[in-house]
Amino acid sequence: MKLSSTGIINGIIGDRYGDRGPMNEYDMPTVSLPLKIEDAPKNTISYALVLEDKDAFPVCGFSWIHWTAANITKTELQENESQHATDFIQGVNSWISEQGGCVPAKACSYYGGMAPPSEPHTYELHVYALDTLLDLKPGFNYNELYHQMEGHILDKQTLKGIYLNTKA
Repeated sequence: MKLSSTGIINGIIGDRYGDRGPMNEYDMPTVSLPLKIEDAPKNTISYALVLEDKDAFPVCGFSWIHWTAANITKTELQENESQHATDFIQGVNSWISEQGGCVPAKACSYYGGMAPPSEPHTYELHVYALDTLLDLKPGFNYNELYHQMEGHILDKQTLKGIYLNTKA
């Protein structure tokens, strides 16, 4: 399986997908990365994704989850599709945490983009090819996704990108 995104050029995530792009009323970046999946395993029924920032751990004490989605049945997501998607489900992101400002769950059940407080962070977009649709509801938690995927992962690939910080 191969992953690509026109939002990541030469390993750098474009400004508009983080805190230099559009924000919602909670100062959460909202323009989701576009994604293309190719050469998935033959028996793939759906995809799930997790956008993770492990570099957030020293700052907040956990890997920051920027986006979780499941039951994706197509191989391409358009830029900012997270905000308008009706054909897949999305879970809460880490903006719901105290460190994220306790953004309400309904507003966190979408892409919540990058906002590294100091040095650049590396972001990992994990995509899972699954042999089933998952029994999840909108606003699901990160751990629920992993429990539901157990035993159903046909392949997993990770696409990495760096979001540069200009605040430091």
